[in-house]
Amino acid sequence: MEIRCIHTGDIHLGMEFKSASFDNKQANTRRLELWETFNRIIDRCKQIKAHILLIAGDLFEDEYCSVADVKRIDSKFREISSTKVVISAGNHDTLGRRSLYRLINWGDNVHIFEPNRITKLEFNDLNATIWGLSWDKKLERANLVDNIKAEDTNKINILLVHGDVFNKESEYLPINRSALLNSGFDYVALGHIHKPQFISSSICYCGSPEPLDFGETGSHGIMEGTISKGKTKMAFVPFAKREFIIKEISINENMTYNEIVDKIKSIDDKEDIALNLYRAIVTGTRDNQISLNIKDIKEYLLREFYYIDIIDNTVPDYDLKKLYKENPNNIIGFFIKEMERQGLDNEIVKNALYYGLEVLLSEKVKK
Repeated sequence: MEIRCIHTGDIHLGMEFKSASFDNKQANTRRLELWETFNRIIDRCKQIKAHILLIAGDLFEDEYCSVADVKRIDSKFREISSTKVVISAGNHDTLGRRSLYRLINWGDNVHIFEPNRITKLEFNDLNATIWGLSWDKKLERANLVDNIKAEDTNKINILLVHGDVFNKESEYLPINRSALLNSGFDYVALGHIHKPQFISSSICYCGSPEPLDFGETGSHGIMEGTISKGKTKMAFVPFAKREFIIKEISINENMTYNEIVDKIKSIDDKEDIALNLYRAIVTGTRDNQISLNIKDIKEYLLREFYYIDIIDNTVPDYDLKKLYKENPNNIIGFFIKEMERQGLDNEIVKNALYYGLEVLLSEKVKK
């Protein structure tokens, strides 16, 4: 028996994006795109005729979702009635007494693990046992998974957990990696870490299908494939509508204002900048007569970029001889001489000098 499976989680439906750098309009668009991607995951289940859909926690944001939102989720699950939907609630969609999960009647194909202890679901038609647990609070310091082992090795055994295998002191359900590797499960579906990654060929984090901020760069998607005894073949499938991309742009004191803007504009292909969300970090030295008006540059670039955030880490190109002449006997003069001694041909030393002068001169102005 080969089980066709999609493994996802950390979708965060309803997310408000309050900590994101973009405005309310952009946040609302991104919130709707999370729903679109969830719908596409359901469509993918239909397309491959998935036997099971594993959801490893944080399906939605219980702080921002309503009963109507949860009913909307359930209606999509009912569209794949032949697919078993198995959910381990996480720290953002907790299964406490007043949980949104408990306020509706889910379709017969939806199975949600109870909190605080590992339990199992038997699916005899698939010759499979799926183990898991849900959260009922925002933090979970107890190690609830370490002693779990597959029982009936004649069956396909799957473990579904929202937790942290990277930090033994984690407040988000710490999981012992070595214990997991020796647990005997044919597949371990993990959630909580938003970066998709394999711990082993049969243990993986699905990651968030859509990246949520600039801390989540790189490709995002779902895990898809087949699970069987000794022949599990799950693979990462890119699925996100957009990517968060960070680019560093280095400039120098010989560049004009327009040349700087053009260099930011050319950080990627036209098709990509029209689709993805960019953060341009501008570094280096600029002509000391040039001041970068980030607001104006951003407004201009948004004619072609879907979204761009610009961080100005540049420093002005100082007249070192003039500065030293004006400050021969204070920390500014001493600093210039020391950095010159280290050698301004070294780009690192030169940048350190300019950044240091910017701080020292700003302090001098304050005084």
